[in-house]
Amino acid sequence: MMDYTNPPAKPRLIRMNEVTQRIGLCKASVYNRINSGDFPKPVSIGGGRVAWLESDIDQWIESRLSAAGHEAA
Repeated sequence: MMDYTNPPAKPRLIRMNEVTQRIGLCKASVYNRINSGDFPKPVSIGGGRVAWLESDIDQWIESRLSAAGHEAA
């Protein structure tokens, strides 16, 4: 039976500015971590622009919290 009171969140794409604000790293650090395989890869949204799936960023943040011994909210 479907739960209509709490529908699943729709995927949301976020741009670099929001990513850097949320994770506290600069743009260069984000791309360095992508190249080393330690950060989610962006998706192309056209016109040479990229964005990240918000849920990928949330998971990355949670993994850092777990690695540091903190409980994710």
